[in-house]
Amino acid sequence: MTKYIHFIFIFFIASFGNTEAQITKTDALYKTIMSGDSLLFSVGFNTCNAAQMENLLSDRLEFYHDKDGFSDKKKFMTDFNNGLCRPSKTYKARRALVEKSTEIYPMYKDGKLYAAIQNGDHLFFEKEMGQEEKLTGSAKFTNLWVQENGVWKLKQSLSFDHREKKEREDTDVFENDQLMENWLQENKIPTLGLGIIDHGELKQVKVFGKIKNGVSAPYNTCFNVASLTKPVTAMVALQLVSLGKWKLDEPLDPYWIDPDIADDSRHKKLTTRLILTHQTGFPNWRWMNKDKKLNFQFDPGAKYQYSGEGFEYLRKALEKKFGKPLEALAKELIFQPLKMEETNYIWDQNTDESRFAIGYNNEGKPYPVEKNKIANAADDLHTTIEDYGNFMVSVMRGGNLKPEVFKEMIRKQTKIKENKYFGLGFEVYDLGNDDYVLSHGGADQGTQCISLVHPKSGKGIVIFTNVDDGSKIYEKLVLHYLGEAGKKIVEIENR
Repeated sequence: MTKYIHFIFIFFIASFGNTEAQITKTDALYKTIMSGDSLLFSVGFNTCNAAQMENLLSDRLEFYHDKDGFSDKKKFMTDFNNGLCRPSKTYKARRALVEKSTEIYPMYKDGKLYAAIQNGDHLFFEKEMGQEEKLTGSAKFTNLWVQENGVWKLKQSLSFDHREKKEREDTDVFENDQLMENWLQENKIPTLGLGIIDHGELKQVKVFGKIKNGVSAPYNTCFNVASLTKPVTAMVALQLVSLGKWKLDEPLDPYWIDPDIADDSRHKKLTTRLILTHQTGFPNWRWMNKDKKLNFQFDPGAKYQYSGEGFEYLRKALEKKFGKPLEALAKELIFQPLKMEETNYIWDQNTDESRFAIGYNNEGKPYPVEKNKIANAADDLHTTIEDYGNFMVSVMRGGNLKPEVFKEMIRKQTKIKENKYFGLGFEVYDLGNDDYVLSHGGADQGTQCISLVHPKSGKGIVIFTNVDDGSKIYEKLVLHYLGEAGKKIVEIENR
């Protein structure tokens, strides 16, 4: 059937002569054909306006469908009235043109315009009574519009490559921006930032959705990335270790002792290694305790327990030692070398609020924006997909660390679950045969984010969302972009 349709297409192009170059959106013909398309579908197809539909069709209509075969005008209108638009139907159908896919070519004979070819993709939606509209499928089309008595009408139409929603999702939903936007709407994701790493480089940066009502998210949308702050802080410390200015296993006592634990001698055991591997014995945050004070819940080094407090403890030690705030150290060691000009721990005069993705709960209500004036080493970094993607590329390449320091960073130092560990500042997925993926996630009110890199393949992905349950889309993205490594990660997480 595909060869047959292709033959017909070639035949009718050859019959009418050569086409001119594709015209632009500002061309009068482009606007004319798009107006015809809108009347045919937005008014005719989408509202079951049979009179409007029939008026735009040539009496010589030839319609070729890769699933339903050939129709002339009479059969086409009969099927339209008795199928899609039958009175007893319980759903409403809608066709949406993927505008970026549209191509229009004028056709001339003896210098006179007589026809136009329109190529494109379209999506199909259905809405059952009382339910939300859902994407049901997609297809490609080629239409031949001709002038009949000065009126543009559809004379020939090829409708092909029809795919149902599931089939389309499993193949190229992530390669089609319009399908992606619809997929995100179905999952109620207001904004998605996506960075694709391939062959050891950040190859694609895509941002979908809106950052606030009525405002489309720009390429350089800024996100609060929650605990994706921790890998940046870890790299600051590891850079200092590589420079010989800091030690992984030196007690932090000479630089900082938190007043809440000053009377507990276990503070003498705290080191950068124990903090970066989450073995401090601290709670995640002191405010989770009834008395709101920091305490040891077990001896440092005894086991794994995720803690933002540990990173804050490290921040204060570093700042005391070097006499600089964390954001200044990060700027010097990480942000400037990697040209991360849109990344900061604090909200200052350089922060462009108009590009900031507001966070939402699952009901679509916005959260207040965190505008920290003092850096938090564990939380609330704001950055872009491009900046953080380039940061993860640097990490995958060794982070500009001495080899022995990088080796310690990726070493499985404390176990989280089967085949998942913490190294220094990063989670390490053990894929077997000395293969691994470095990762870290982030989750706060109105933000869920994750980054993963697979050094062996040179692949990676950075995912930012601005909603409480944004993680529900991780799995499909990881499987699509990380292939076999992604499959192993999903298996580890689902055990």
